[in-house]
Amino acid sequence: MDLQDKDCQTGRGPPHHQFHNDYQSDPHASPLTRTLRSQQLIANKPMLRIAVYLMSGVILTMEVEHTATTQDIIAIIQSEKELGLGRISSPLGQPVFALWLCSQQLEVQLGPTHKPLELGARWPRLLAKYGSDEIRDEEQPVLYYRRNIFLARSDEEQVKEAKTLELLYAEARHNVLEGRYPCEGQARYASLGALQARIELGPYNSQIHTLAYFRRHKGRFLPHHFTSPTLLLGLGLGLGLVGGKGALEVRLLDQYKRIPPHTGTNAHPRKLIRKYLEFCWGLPCYGATFFHGQIERPVRGLASWITHRDLKVLVAINALGVYIVDDAQCSLLLGLKYSELSWEMAKPSDERNPDCLPCLFLQFPVRENGAHVFKILQVFSRQAVMMDTLISGFVEESRKCNTRCDMAGVSRSSDITITTNANCFTNKLSKFTLATFDDQGRCIGQMGSWSFQ
Repeated sequence: MDLQDKDCQTGRGPPHHQFHNDYQSDPHASPLTRTLRSQQLIANKPMLRIAVYLMSGVILTMEVEHTATTQDIIAIIQSEKELGLGRISSPLGQPVFALWLCSQQLEVQLGPTHKPLELGARWPRLLAKYGSDEIRDEEQPVLYYRRNIFLARSDEEQVKEAKTLELLYAEARHNVLEGRYPCEGQARYASLGALQARIELGPYNSQIHTLAYFRRHKGRFLPHHFTSPTLLLGLGLGLGLVGGKGALEVRLLDQYKRIPPHTGTNAHPRKLIRKYLEFCWGLPCYGATFFHGQIERPVRGLASWITHRDLKVLVAINALGVYIVDDAQCSLLLGLKYSELSWEMAKPSDERNPDCLPCLFLQFPVRENGAHVFKILQVFSRQAVMMDTLISGFVEESRKCNTRCDMAGVSRSSDITITTNANCFTNKLSKFTLATFDDQGRCIGQMGSWSFQ
């Protein structure tokens, strides 16, 4: 199977330290990866026991043939009555969930006819092609059942089933805590943490839910970049992250107190789960697939040339646009709607040189000193071809949707705008090394290693 298949996309898998049921935290937890180590076992045993992980922490084990397809495995998952997922699709028939094969460096959404066990056996070769230089021999894939990347956000908003919403909530919560869904401003993280606390802890209890409690457990309710000791030492007390009245856990507790209790102590928090999801639906990176990349940092001063290193970033791609995320700082640096984006994928000039990476060029318009100009950003990544394939698919689908709307005389959905009430943000162009062109295509500005004839 070629990873350029439109049914298959890649990005980044859930970090090991956050998702406690991940295979890497228990070498005996994933029968899938154990069986993949032995081709002889696959050949001689007609049925294999595998594990499928849900983002809620549930692990499903099942026996399948080694030639089982994605749709075979999904059918088994949907037949589990205790899960209550059934054959869930959006109002337009798009499946809400899909099967993913993931490791730390690679994340693949599988199409209906893909064979997970056979693909998993080829994982080392895929890592060699699409992974980083820091490949570990023991890195093996794990099967996940999670949100379908091709599910439209507007379709997801129509989902009503409680079990489905719970699973979507678990995945959204994970991505918020891992910094994959960046927010602008601490207040929004406090709001999400308060909602999560109310969903998982129940109504506020002054005897239990004290400030000391949330300081001890802040890693459970706040993103990791707010709880990292290195970050906190660097920021100090000035930003209100450690202690004091402005500390983020203080805001979280204050908002948690304000959430009114339900009638009855055992009421299902369905409305709160939906409220959490509604907030996340407004985040630019919601529902995105994440890819590893690196960009050239702006060079300022002689010392910068000596210590100059590329900045590692995540490239988030969803149905609405393309986003550049500073993974270390969990900050959204750039967001581009497809309507304002031109892109091109380029192969390395010397493909035999491991230091010469493929790249993705992103061109977008800006107003600069009163003039209309175009900026070009170069993103280096072994996964550039996958980004190109996914962007092409979303752009083509967007064009088809617009054509259908025009033919039917229907106004286009307003959710294609990236700037939302829930999370407005400003592009941080000063973080990038960019080339500048005028509207005639002439290069009028270069930075860093950019060079033109």
